[in-house]
Amino acid sequence: QVQLVESGGGLVQAGGSLRLSCAASGFIFRINFMGWYRQAPGKQRELVAVIGSGGSTNYADSVKGRFTISRDNAKNTVYLQMNGLKPEDTADYYCCINAYWGQGTQVTVSS
Repeated sequence: QVQLVESGGGLVQAGGSLRLSCAASGFIFRINFMGWYRQAPGKQRELVAVIGSGGSTNYADSVKGRFTISRDNAKNTVYLQMNGLKPEDTADYYCCINAYWGQGTQVTVSS
């Protein structure tokens, strides 16, 4: 019943920005976890950013200072603002809310 629909991925040049969105449809009784993961070709999936119930945030060292996770509870949407993109940010990005996963959105950063 619950679906997470991602959008905002695409091709961008190094130094550019993208904003990923993840909108949840269906009923989620309580949100215990909201975060973004990414997986680059040949690499393990890594946790990129997490936002806690109180609004606290945590980031992977590789994106700290460049990425910002935020949410709009009224819209059941979580965002990932990505600035200063680097080629090594190229990956498939997945949002996660509780046990639900988005379909993934591809981010490609060219040099």
